[in-house]
Parts: sequence; structure tokens; C-alpha cells
Amino acid sequence: MPRWLSEEEQQTWQSYILMRQRLDAVLAAGLGEHGLSMADYELLVPLSAAPGGCLRAKELAAKVCWDKSRLSKQLARMAARGLVDRVPAEDDARGIVVSLTEAGRTVLREAAPEHVELVRELFVDRMTDAESTAVRSLAAKVIAASEARGAVS
Repeated sequence: MPRWLSEEEQQTWQSYILMRQRLDAVLAAGLGEHGLSMADYELLVPLSAAPGGCLRAKELAAKVCWDKSRLSKQLARMAARGLVDRVPAEDDARGIVVSLTEAGRTVLREAAPEHVELVRELFVDRMTDAESTAVRSLAAKVIAASEARGAVS
């Protein structure tokens, strides 16, 4: 028997969805001014933080919780624009290593300050220290429950 949401629970869930949608829309518009999509940014950030700007495709997919097909298609688009390179892994004929190009690093460096300012303005600066702690606590619980279901890498 389903445990239907109470009116208050439904309002909380819908508030979260609307907040996420609005936040994503504004962040996407900001990145769009730099010729980037949210998907581009999601992949460029972990690549920029990786040693040498390189990650195996499988590791990159796990970091962003994407399936192989979605990652492959997005990387093909990004490679066509010169943001990343993809080369076969030396130690695994089926593996691919994804590396950040200089063009990818440059566009990320240009877009990141505005992106971070939007994140700060729209999200971080709206919370008290207690709310920030509560968000991190909730996120940890949701992530753990999602991982326990095996739905994410």
C-alpha cells in the first residue's frame, strides 16, 4: 500500500521541485552566456579538478551519476567544440580517457566566477548557518538512501 504524501509533505516536495527548476534555469542561462550548457559544466568541473585534467570515462560518469550512453553523447558534442579530448586508455583497449583541453579550461575559467556568484546569490546567501547545516545533513541522508537502492554510482 503506498504511503501517500500528506498535504504538508506534498507542499514540501513541490517546493523543492520548483526551487530546483528555477535555480537550474537561471544557472543554465548564466552558463549559456559563455556558450556552455549545464551538462558541459557538470563534466568540465570534475575534469578541471582531476590530476592533469584527465579522468577515465567510467570514473567521470560515476562522479556525475550519468549512464554510459548519456556521457558518450555529451562528450562527443563537447569534443566537437574542442572542450575535451577522448583517447583510448593505454592499459585497457575498451577504456576511454577524457581530458580537458586548453579551450575547455579557458571557457570554464571565464564562466566559473559568474556561475559561483549566481550560486551564492540565489542559494548560499539565502541560508542561515543552521539552514546550511540542515541542507548538508539532508543531502547526506538522501545520497546514502539513493546509493543503498543501487540507483546511483
